[in-house]
Amino acid sequence: MKAIYVVTTGGTIEKVYSEQTGSVANFDNRIHRYLQLLRLPDTEVKVVPLLNKDSLEMSDSDREMVLSTVKALLKENAPIIITHGTDTMIQTGIFVRRALPALQIPIILTGAMTPLGFESSDGLQNLTESLFAARVLSPGIYVVMHNQVFPVDRVKKDRALSRFVSTDPETV
Repeated sequence: MKAIYVVTTGGTIEKVYSEQTGSVANFDNRIHRYLQLLRLPDTEVKVVPLLNKDSLEMSDSDREMVLSTVKALLKENAPIIITHGTDTMIQTGIFVRRALPALQIPIILTGAMTPLGFESSDGLQNLTESLFAARVLSPGIYVVMHNQVFPVDRVKKDRALSRFVSTDPETV
């Protein structure tokens, strides 16, 4: 059975609506509930709840915590998916990439523009695509969103289009 680790850090993908405040915020880890909806034969998904923050609130010490967790998981020689807010996802990915230049596994960052469970959320699609990508991508660090895979150092968030786009001059 193939193991895949999912490290959760919060972000829009895990935000929920609070009736008390009338706002959307990160309160707890919700990925388990959605993973149960998927058919994942021959795959053991191991969720590692780490943080529950909006990515705009992520600090360098939070990124160090992500890096430390990834380093600890590397000994398992299994792909790693990091759920993360889209605003600073690339910054965290590049931070990890600089610290781990010789990876033997794929590390994937994914998230959502609309929270899981909300109508027209892209969260479950992105999570599902990341699980597949984790099984087929070569070692490296990637952003997987909206049916696309980008090397972390050749992608940016396009707010006007509400999606990620390549910064690679050969594909732009």
